[in-house]
Amino acid sequence: MRAVVTTEPLLDATGVAKNYGAVAALRNASLSVLPGEVHALMGANGAGKSTLVKILTGAVAASAGTIRIRGTARRMHSPAEARRSGLVPVYQEPSLIPDLDVAANLRLTGTPVEPFRAFVEELGVPDLDLSETARDIPLAILRVLDLARALAVKPDVLLLDEMTAALPANLAERVLEVVRREARGGRSVIFISHRFVEIAALCDRATVLRDGATVGVVDIAPGIEERIVELMLGAKVEKTRIAGPDAAVSQQAGPPRIAVRNLAVGTKLADVSFDLANGEVAGLVALEGQGQDELFGVLAGSIRPSGGTVEVDGERVAFSHPADAIRRGIAYVPGDRSEALLGHRSVRENIALPFSARLRDWGPINMRREQATVERAIERLQIDTRAQREVLRLSGGNQQKVTIARWVAADARTILCFDPTRGIDVGTKREIYRLLRELAAQGHSVLYYTSELEEVQLVCDRAIVIFGGRVVDILPVAIADEAALTRAAYGLAREAESGPANGAGAP
Repeated sequence: MRAVVTTEPLLDATGVAKNYGAVAALRNASLSVLPGEVHALMGANGAGKSTLVKILTGAVAASAGTIRIRGTARRMHSPAEARRSGLVPVYQEPSLIPDLDVAANLRLTGTPVEPFRAFVEELGVPDLDLSETARDIPLAILRVLDLARALAVKPDVLLLDEMTAALPANLAERVLEVVRREARGGRSVIFISHRFVEIAALCDRATVLRDGATVGVVDIAPGIEERIVELMLGAKVEKTRIAGPDAAVSQQAGPPRIAVRNLAVGTKLADVSFDLANGEVAGLVALEGQGQDELFGVLAGSIRPSGGTVEVDGERVAFSHPADAIRRGIAYVPGDRSEALLGHRSVRENIALPFSARLRDWGPINMRREQATVERAIERLQIDTRAQREVLRLSGGNQQKVTIARWVAADARTILCFDPTRGIDVGTKREIYRLLRELAAQGHSVLYYTSELEEVQLVCDRAIVIFGGRVVDILPVAIADEAALTRAAYGLAREAESGPANGAGAP
C-alpha cells in the first residue's frame, strides 16, 4: 500500500442505480477513485458490486446516476467505449470465447501480442501456446490470461472482480505483486475481493455497498476488517468454527462412505489413498494443478482412473458417467456455477432437475410433491428468489446456494464441493458452512476442496493435502491452521510428532 495524495478523482460515480423490472440491483451507489489508488469495492453477495462494475465498463446501462472521468461526465454505451475512456475490467468469469484459440481472442479485442506475452510470463504462466483453444485451458490460467489482456492495453483504471478467487496461492501472489507495481506507476485499480488479507495488503481505501447502496468509505488500516464486516452485513459477525469443539468424527461401525485406494490418473494422480467417513466433512487442500481436479473427476464419474480402486459403502465401483455416481448418491458442486446451472431457467426448475432425471418411464411428474421439496430446499438455504424467473439474475452467492440446494433436495448422501465459496461474501459462506455441518450431523459425507485455507478449521473435520498428485499429509483439524496447510501444500514435511504424513487414515 502507499500514501494516497489528495487530488481530484480519476473516476467519480455518484447516485448510480439499476433496476431489472421490480428488482433493484443498485439503488444509490457512489464510488470515487484517486489516481494511482488501489480501491477496494466490498459488500455481501447481491449488494451490487458486479452490477456497478458492469455499469462503469459499459456492459450494462444505468437507470440513474452520474459517472465522471477526470471531471467530465460520461455515459458508457458499450465496453468498447469504456475501453477508449481508459476503463478496462477483468470480470469474475473468464471472458475468452471458449471455441477460439488465444490468438483469435486477442485479435477480437485488439490486444497487442508482445505486451500480453510479457504480462502472462510475469504472472506465472511461461511458454503459453497462443494456438491453444480457450476451453482446453484451466480456469485459473484463463483468469491470468484475462488480466494480462487487460494490462496489455495500458488502462487508466483497471477493474478486477474477484480476480484471485479461482487462483491458487502461488498465482494469486503474482497477481498482487503486479497490481502493486501498476498502482505505483500511477494506474488506478478497483479491486473486488472477499479475502480480507488481500484487501489489507493491497488496498488504500474501501467503499462498502449494502443492498445496492454505498454505506461507507474507509481507509485501510490494521483492525479495519471488523468495521468493514459491520458495514457489509449491518451486524457483527464472528469468525468462529461452525462445528463443535474440534468436531472430531466419531468412529463408526461399518465401512467408510468412500474408500479411495492407490488411485491414479495418468501423470496427474499417483497412488492416492484416503477414506471419507459417514458424517464427515473432509477438507482437500492443494496448489493449482496438483491433481485435485482429476480426483474430483473420478469420484464424480467424469474421469476414468488409470489405476487404483474406489469403494462406496464397502462395494467397489467403476463409474463411466456422472449419472453412475449420482445413482450411488454422489453429487458434484463445482466452483464455476455456470457449469451446474441452467441460467435462463427458474430457481425451481434448476433445483428440481434431478427429479426428472430419475424418472425411469418418463411418467407424469407429481408437481405438488416436487414444489414442496423445492420450497423446503429454498427455505433451508435461505435463497433470495426475488429474481427467480432466471437463475442468472441471482447474485453469485444465491446461484451457488441453488447448486447445493439441488442435491439437498435430492438427498444425495455424498456431496463433492469444489471451492464452493469462491467469490462469495462472508455471510453467505457461513450459511453454506452451517448447512454442510447440518448435513454431516445427519450422516451425509462431504469432500470439500478449498483454495481459502482458513476455511478448513471453520468447517472441516480433517485436511487431506495433495502435492504432486499424491497425498502428502492428513491433518486433524486442531492443527490444520494456514501455516501447517501451506507447508504441506508446498510439499514440506510435517514434524514427526504430529503424526503420519500419508495413508488412508481413519478419521
